[in-house]
Amino acid sequence: MIARRYVVSGRVQGVGFRWFVMREAVRLGLEGYVQNLPDGAVEAVARGGKKAMDELEQILACGPATARVDRVEKHTVPHEISLPNPFDVN
Repeated sequence: MIARRYVVSGRVQGVGFRWFVMREAVRLGLEGYVQNLPDGAVEAVARGGKKAMDELEQILACGPATARVDRVEKHTVPHEISLPNPFDVN
């Protein structure tokens, strides 16, 4: 199990991005959450197997059709952090 924090920048608020991420994370069996940030970015913190986490990263880079992703920053976080299961939208 690995845990990562992603910060997605671009046109990602007000376009269904969080719900898109939640649906995909649940499909991948991940724990965690997604939320809007005050600067207009979206933060996703997730934990799961390497293959599922790599797939989530690719999904974040594309986003839903209504979004425009300019950048995805990836940060490692301690795998023992407490995360909601199932995946949640804040």
